[in-house]
This record gives sequence, structure tokens and C-alpha cells, in this order.
Amino acid sequence: MAASAIGAVVLGTLATFVPAATPATAATTDTLSVDFAATTGDFRGGASGTLYGLGDDGAPTQALINGAHVTNTSQKAPFGTQHPSGDALKVEKGFFAKNGTQLDIYIQDYYPDWAYNGGKRPGDDRTYNQADGTYTNQSNGIWDYLEVVEFVTEAVATKSAHPKDYVFIPFNEPDGGNWYADNTFFAQQFLPDWKAAVEKIRAVYARHGLGDPVIGGPGDASWHADRTATWLDYAKQTNTLPQFMIWHELGIDNLATYRSHYAEYRKLEADRGISPRQINITEYGLLRDMGVPGQLIQWFSMFEDTKVDAQTAYWNYAGNFSDNSARPNGANAGWWMFKWYGDLAGSQTVKVTPPKLNVADTLQGIGSIDTADKKATVLYGGSGADTVSLALTGLSSSVFGSRVDVEVREAPLSGAEGLAATPRVVTSLSGVAVTNGALQVNVPNYDRYAGYQVVVTPQRDAVPSTAQVWSTSVEAEDTTITGARVYDQSPTGNGGWMFLASHGRDVGSFNNASAKADWSVTVPRDGTYRFQVIGATPGTPGRHALFVDNANPTTVQYTADLALNDNSKWKYRGSAEVQIALKKGTHTLSLRASADGSTVLPNADITLDKFVLTDVTDGEATVYPASTIRLAGAAALTYDVSGSRGAAKIGADGRADVYATAFQSGYYDVKVDYRTTGASDVAVDLNGRRVASGTANGAGTWSTTARLHLSEGINEIEVRSQAGVALTAVTTTRVASADSAAIKVEAESGTRNGGARVGTYDAASGSNVSGGKFVGNLGNGTGNTLTIPRAVGFTTAGDYDIVVKYANAEVSGRHDYNPQVVDRRLQVTEAGVGRVGEGYFRYTYAWNSFWERTIPVTLSTTNGAIVLGNDGPWAPDVDYVVVAPVRVGQPSTVKIG
Repeated sequence: MAASAIGAVVLGTLATFVPAATPATAATTDTLSVDFAATTGDFRGGASGTLYGLGDDGAPTQALINGAHVTNTSQKAPFGTQHPSGDALKVEKGFFAKNGTQLDIYIQDYYPDWAYNGGKRPGDDRTYNQADGTYTNQSNGIWDYLEVVEFVTEAVATKSAHPKDYVFIPFNEPDGGNWYADNTFFAQQFLPDWKAAVEKIRAVYARHGLGDPVIGGPGDASWHADRTATWLDYAKQTNTLPQFMIWHELGIDNLATYRSHYAEYRKLEADRGISPRQINITEYGLLRDMGVPGQLIQWFSMFEDTKVDAQTAYWNYAGNFSDNSARPNGANAGWWMFKWYGDLAGSQTVKVTPPKLNVADTLQGIGSIDTADKKATVLYGGSGADTVSLALTGLSSSVFGSRVDVEVREAPLSGAEGLAATPRVVTSLSGVAVTNGALQVNVPNYDRYAGYQVVVTPQRDAVPSTAQVWSTSVEAEDTTITGARVYDQSPTGNGGWMFLASHGRDVGSFNNASAKADWSVTVPRDGTYRFQVIGATPGTPGRHALFVDNANPTTVQYTADLALNDNSKWKYRGSAEVQIALKKGTHTLSLRASADGSTVLPNADITLDKFVLTDVTDGEATVYPASTIRLAGAAALTYDVSGSRGAAKIGADGRADVYATAFQSGYYDVKVDYRTTGASDVAVDLNGRRVASGTANGAGTWSTTARLHLSEGINEIEVRSQAGVALTAVTTTRVASADSAAIKVEAESGTRNGGARVGTYDAASGSNVSGGKFVGNLGNGTGNTLTIPRAVGFTTAGDYDIVVKYANAEVSGRHDYNPQVVDRRLQVTEAGVGRVGEGYFRYTYAWNSFWERTIPVTLSTTNGAIVLGNDGPWAPDVDYVVVAPVRVGQPSTVKIG
């Protein structure tokens, strides 16, 4: 217990806290105890895995993959037909680019159906072509599935750049209706089939001189101690034990039972004299857990506690980290929990004691310490109390001194497709006394679905709290509702087969001309404010009207959200954003289904979860202090730089990675603050390209600023220095006035070739298409293209971003519960040069629902036209294209101290 109680200092006027308890309800507190002196091992980081989290190359984007720090994933086998995307060989380059360590493949996903092969074990009815997986319907004396195992393994062995980093999973859920559910058949047939599959995989690797392949199994849908014991005995006897032990933990109750399953398994190993296997829980969690920080941390904490790997289950479609990212390149709140978890790499975990262990839907957390960086971190969530009290002990004075600084950041639920801002500081303590290594921090708790990051560092004198703009929010059900109704959304409703609403409630039946939600809000100054709605637009785009003080309605345009079935319809929530001008003082913001009081706007029947209002008058400057920046190589934190909450010392063998949010694609001033002890340099890479550099000509405190084009969503900013600097912060600030440097071209104004055509959507459709028109029938061969001539703004050679507003609602094949979405590719060619870029464009839920995706290109001529198409299948429909120089002007470096 802490020796002294410290009251939390709450920054700003954020409406992100549970209101004070009413007289009839006593305030509640949950206590999470963290002992930083009791280390529990090296941080593993394996719980960030994902099943079919990757679709095709670039879906999700590299910034999302790298930022989420995904270390392991299960993907489709080469030649597989279970899903249209997710082929392991096609995604391996992006996966292994930075943090990926092991790529699992489900070999049975060669089959197109679920359960595989109609749920029945195949016989010998086919003869397979080992080169491409095709077959003829005739027997050849070889078990059909063994032929599948061979050509899949052969493809990895001969075509992968990382064959030794693959994990082969011969069987997926053999207990769950896939061939071997019957226990007698399991013993009689699964065991010899296991042996045959393992030996075949080994034989393929041996003939290519690749040594022992990594194999995982048995892959059961749930934990079965008896079946596992029988399988272990057989595998040990036949020398077919895998390197990875695999099973699934999917249900609500598994949050309570997993640790007992883990202990049972380890005992089975020990009783048999089997050396401990690595474990991967290759599917975990339900719909309700995905995208929800307060749910994800409960799973993360169990798996990190036991130092296993684990992968979020795949309930919807490939390419979005199992609903843990938003739009083509954006973060939802769940993504930020992945990012925070990955930030712990290189630390040691410590003992965390929650109020209750092995109880579903309760406060849980992970604690870690990096003594070299003098940084202690706690991630937590899941509490339903008004306040979470953090009882921190073991803060050694030899590491932290006698006083510390603390910053607590919050990631509230934003919906599966709702854009989440960079998490805000909600509690800040400066120079707090640590008594006998103990400190207590009390943090107002938004709700059980929010996630929190606590960072403790040594005290820095006269250092202000991390600067952030004013923002406030309100739950939709807490506004004044007319003509609609509030619905309860239980976290255990439908057995967990639903997506959660912030605070467990939302507003629906917003389907008549009287429907409105009124919010009285006080803003601190005259200015421009972003109004964000978190809500669900089921299957088609829609519109609302936003009134300010009962006047001047602004249209709020929504894109479509997933409406596959009752589990997602009305509950798979995205976000819409619009900017409005407000005068200082109190206003009534009224979101309405009708702009004129009599006519319902197109597809206005949208569920409402939450409203967020943010001051963007001065460009929404977002500061990323060194204590939150991910460091790589030899980069390390230091506390000898005055005026900062620590600094990242980076040199030729180190790097600092920032994952910055942009609510709009466009130009931002990216400012890098650092200190030098002599002449030095900095270099800035943006989304994989060198875009700016600066030179400091002597010792001092410096800022290098570059005006850069950022993509909507997450942008990866890498900072390097050859001579060495102490990086204190990176700040991004929107400069909308600079967008004039980018050229917007409506697709219908370009030159269409071949069968490319202009299509239209009228206003009644609710579509967000610009000007009502788009160009479709692109691709499907080289002849169907759209040509954009060079014009003022992109008549010089250099690096550009091609921002494409697109739609793609193609599906292929059938699956019992996964929409079989297709990632459509768009290729960019420069006339006279050839291919200069391409990207895969993910599903937008409806053909009249358009999103943004950016393709980076380098143009080498001054007049070569830009041609859009696809020499393979169909490309996405294109609404408009923005051609933007990746940098405007020259970077500036100034001495500030």
C-alpha cells in the first residue's frame, strides 16, 4: 500500500470521466496494485497476434502493421481458397518488415468451405498438381490431404523469403466438426493422420536443406485435457511433438478459465517429461472484445502473464486486425491498446494484483519496468468503478529518485470503424514524492470499455504537462433525445456475439423527422471545432443535419458500416466528422434526422453512441513526448535534458518511431525538438520515405520543422541522426491553408480508356460521392484505365502522395459467417516511365460508400500523365484523386535555446 495518497490532477475540461455520483449512489473505487520490484520475466509481446489480420499487401497499411507491433499472425496457406485474401506469401514482406517474428499458416484453409471438405475427412478421390494445387477427380493411391500438405509446404519452402519463420498448422479445430470431433475417430484416425502430416512437412523441408520446420498443433477449438493427453503420448512416442502447442480460448468464460487450462497443459508436459513447448492461442475473444481497449487488456494480461503468443479471432473479414483498426489507414481505440502493448518491448514485466483474478469483465492490467530507460508503465482497463486507484510500489530511488512525474492517457471506445484520436492525457502528476518506493495515483474511470496507459519517469524540474488542445465528449444517451429511444447493449448480450456501445447504451430508432439529439456545451473561445459522431450506419451511407443554436444546419455525411447480420447491423460503429465555427460560450448542438423538420434525410436511421467536440482552430497541435515514442536499436531515454520529460538519445545505431494521427489527409507541420552537444543532424522518414533533414551547427536546443503531407489515419514518422541528438518531442500541426499545394482531380474529368465509364449516385442514395459522379470499370486488364494529365502543382519530378477516394464492395464466394471481401488493387503508371506505385484497397461495405487510400509515388518526368488501372482483376471505383507533393517548401532548423 502506498505510504501517501496523491490526488490526480485532471487536465483541461475533458468530458471523458464518469460524472460525480448522485446522492443515492456511493462512488466506487477499484484498486490495481503493481509491484515494480517484483519482475516476472522479459516482456514477450505475443498477445498482439491476429488471425487473418492481414488481407493483401497494404491492407492494412504498413503504418498500421508496424504501429500495432504485431509479432505473429495466422494466414491462408498458398493456393488456399478459404478466403479471397490473406495468402501468407503475399503478406509476408509487410509482416516481417519490422516486428513480425512468426507467420502461421492454416494448411486446411486450402479448402473453400467451412467446415473443411464438407466437414468430412477426405479420402483418395483426387490427384493434385504439386506445382499449383489444382487437381483432377481421380485417385492416385495417396491420401488427398497429404498431397495438400505437401504442395503447401513446398510453396513456402521454395517461394518464401522467410521459410524458417513459418509455423505450419496441419489441422484447425479438429475437435470442432473438422473431421475428428468423435473421440473414437480421433484416437483411431487423427493420431496417425497427425504423424503423416508432420512427417510430410519435415520431408519437404529436408529435401530443400531447410532443417526442421516449425509445426504447431493440435489446434483444438477449445481446451480438452483428455484429448491433449492422448495426443501428447502419441506424439512423444512417434517423435512428432510440435514446437508450438496450439488451442483456442474464445468465450466469455475463458477470461476466467484460461489460466487453469494453461496450468493443466504444463502439468501434462511435466508428467510426461516433455520439455516445455511454446504456446500460441491462435484464436481468442468474441465480437464484443474486438476494438475495445478495456476488453483487450484483460486478454493481453493473461497471455503476457503466462508468456504465450495469442491471436485475436477472425469473425468478420481479413485485413483489419480482427476489427482492431478503422478505415483503410486509421486507428480505432483497440489499435491504440495494441500500440501501447507493443511499446513495452525491451522491458521486464512485473507483478500486478487486480481486485479479482480469473473473473471475466473485471479490472486487469500489465505492469513493466525498463530500468535502463528509467521508465515504469502500467496498462489497464475493464473496471466498472468510478475511480481506479493505482497502488504502485517498488519504485526504486536508485532508478527514479525520490520524486517522479506521471502521465495517464485514456483510449475510450470509438467503435470498430470510428477514428480514434491520439490518446489524451487525463491525469498528470509532476514532482510527486515517492515514499519507500510507493505511490498512489487515483484516476477517474471513463467506463469499463476504455483503456489506460500510465507512464512513470523521474522528476524533471519545471516541465509542463504534455500540451493538448481542448476537447470534450458526451454519450448520446445523455443528450436530450426527441423522437428516438435509448437502447441497452449488454456486454454479455447474445453470448458476447455483439459489438459494444460506450457506457453500454446507445440511441436508435432515429428514423423520423422529429428525431434529434440536443447537447448543451460550453466552448472556451471563438474558433473552429471538429464535431465527431460515433455511430452505426448499417450497410449504406447516410446523412444527418447538425444545427447550432437552432440555426445554420451543416450536413453530417456518414459512410457505410458493416451490416452482415444482426450481430453487426446497428452495432458495427464507425464515425463521421464535420467542422463548425463556434463563438466562446454555451451552445446547443442539435443532431437531427431532418434538415427541414418534415423530410427525413437519406438513410438517417443511424444509431448514435457518442459525440466528441475538439478545438482545431490552431491546427490541433498533437505532441508526442519522448517518454511515449517507441525506440529501436541503441536508442535510449535520458533525463539530462532540461525542460523536457526525458529525451530519446538516438545516433547512427538507433531510431525513434512516432505513430501520428491525422483526422484529415493534407499538410501538417511536423516539428522535431532535440538537443545537441555539438554540431549534429536529424533525418525524418514519413511512411517509409526520406522526406526531410536538418542540420544543427552547434550545441544547443533545436527544432527542425517540415511541412509534410500526411494520410488520413496513422502515419509512421521515423527520426534518425548520424551524429546523435537527444530527441525531446515530435509535434504535428494541421496547416489546412497549405492544401492549395495539392491538386484535386474529379475522376470524371480525366480521360477514360477502354471500358472505363462514368457512373452516378443521386442525392437520395445518401452517398458521399463527390459531385454525384465516379469512374468505374477500371482494371480487368491493361486497356481499362483513367488518365490524368500533368497540371500546375505536379509538373515537377519528385515524391508525391496519390490520394484516391474510392469504393469497393466486391465479395467472392460464400462463408458461414465471414464476408468474403476482396481487396481490389489500383496501379499507378507514369506515361513514358512505367509503374510507379500500387496499392490494395479494402472493402468499403457499399458501392456508393467512398473512403480514402494513399499511394506513394515518385514521378521522374515533368509531363508524363498519371494513368490509373489494374493489369489483373478489376480496380476499385474512383471518385476523385488528389495529387500532393509529399513536402512543401524546405525544412527549417532553428535554435531555440
